[in-house]
Amino acid sequence: MSGRPLPGAAAAVERLRLEGHRLRFVTNSTTRSRAALTDELRGFGIRLDDDELQTTPRAAAKALAGRRVVALVMDAIVSDLDGVDLVGDDAEAVLIGGADEGPETARVFSYPNLARAFAQLDAGAELYCLHRNRWWQTSRGPLLDSGAFVAGLEYAAQVEATVLGKPSAAYFADALEALGADAGQAWMVGDDVEGDVEGAHAAGLRTVLVRTGKFREDDLARARLTPDVVLESVAELPAWLEGR
Repeated sequence: MSGRPLPGAAAAVERLRLEGHRLRFVTNSTTRSRAALTDELRGFGIRLDDDELQTTPRAAAKALAGRRVVALVMDAIVSDLDGVDLVGDDAEAVLIGGADEGPETARVFSYPNLARAFAQLDAGAELYCLHRNRWWQTSRGPLLDSGAFVAGLEYAAQVEATVLGKPSAAYFADALEALGADAGQAWMVGDDVEGDVEGAHAAGLRTVLVRTGKFREDDLARARLTPDVVLESVAELPAWLEGR
């Protein structure tokens, strides 16, 4: 998440709640802690409980609990990796996080750090990533994301990364479990054709693509599948659900 609140988004969320819909906020954001993201959403006027926001660092903490992990991640999310044994070498796993706009990214993904991660993988460690997004949308426009570094390590070490966030089926399954819903009862609303629409569809959810944030018309034209509906904004969602 990066930028300004969408007009009508907070009102739409509140209307969905009043109409009895159960909500889960799922994000691939890896530059701020879960607490900071929750505070930001509340600052946008969106009402949510702490446990309604699902983040990839929390998914990593669950998947890698008790394991020795070399983590190339932003400092802000280290606190969300509770229970993971963060080490510098002799690791069982390597975890790749996301990229940010500031100088910390250059430090995290420096050649020495990437070479150290490769050495651990070459010695038998498993590769995990919070996501493998190619780019992400910021207030400055699109920026390179950490998927390029994941792909480079996969190529060099001849391994395949386990993706912990969207579009992994496990990430959507966790959301459904938290909601107490079957996949066929749930809608995924997002702006990313690959991570949101294709990932949710593969997990059995119905999908709504919104033309905001990361959305690009070319991505929709090239998509391997068509979302169930395309809306201009999440602000249109309550009325669309009521009228369908």
